[in-house]
Amino acid sequence: MKQKQGPVSATCDILGVLLLFAVLLWPAAPVRAQTAGPSERAGALVPSFWNPERRVERPDASRLPGNLRFLTTDDYPPFNFVSSDGTLMGFHVDLARAICAELAISCTIQAVPFDTLLDSLDQNKADAAIAGIAGNPASRQRADFTERYLGTPARFVARKGQGLAEATPEQVANKSVAVVAGTAHEAYLRAFFNEAAIRPYPDAQAAREALRTGKVDLLFGDAIGLALWLNGSSSQGCCAFTGGPFTESRYFGDGLAVAVKSGNDQVRRAIDYALQRLWEKGIYTDLYLRWFPVGLY
Repeated sequence: MKQKQGPVSATCDILGVLLLFAVLLWPAAPVRAQTAGPSERAGALVPSFWNPERRVERPDASRLPGNLRFLTTDDYPPFNFVSSDGTLMGFHVDLARAICAELAISCTIQAVPFDTLLDSLDQNKADAAIAGIAGNPASRQRADFTERYLGTPARFVARKGQGLAEATPEQVANKSVAVVAGTAHEAYLRAFFNEAAIRPYPDAQAAREALRTGKVDLLFGDAIGLALWLNGSSSQGCCAFTGGPFTESRYFGDGLAVAVKSGNDQVRRAIDYALQRLWEKGIYTDLYLRWFPVGLY
């Protein structure tokens, strides 16, 4: 996950600890962090991060602020960006508004630079920040976090008509695989897919172009970025996801969550309640499919 909108890039350099993980056994199936079953609509698998058996207590409205102040950024579509008419919009903006509607309280959403989000919470300039922030050990020293609302899985991509039945080490062993050099995704390939012909590239654009032009058989990387590429014009409709998602948190992070000021348990619990209710009502699914028509899972 990124530091400046990096929660969705998962490009942390962990090659230095690669040998530590090399002895780990290959998992029998992709690890899904969700505790509740996903749903499927319009051919896209929509993940659930909420346990239906865990009932979050409905918050006491009298103990919540009359107006819930959200912070986000405006520079990372489709999560948060400014439209041509100057309107702040995106998945995070819609999700924040849905949270407020579920809690039946008013809501303001302001865009600020990513680097100022946690400082603004600490200075009581806002109640919550929703901008692709990963609830990792470093960020948890500065803020508290809700349950995650989106994972950051890794996926393989192949040219259309050349996908794999399953993305297992055996299936990938005789394939050439593009990956961005020095990332967690490269480390994961070398730990678990080391019989493949791994082809590191200097950046995501170069790796994607290698697949599009047929220089490699597969591409492995961050599913969010890849889904946006597949749904955009630069891919020229060349490719599609193949094989299931890979969600091992030690490589690909713990996912995205809403940040609140440390100790603000009332707001954190209220947002957790709202998020679970949005999933149960199907509102989360609607928002997910609106902004991620090529599903991440």
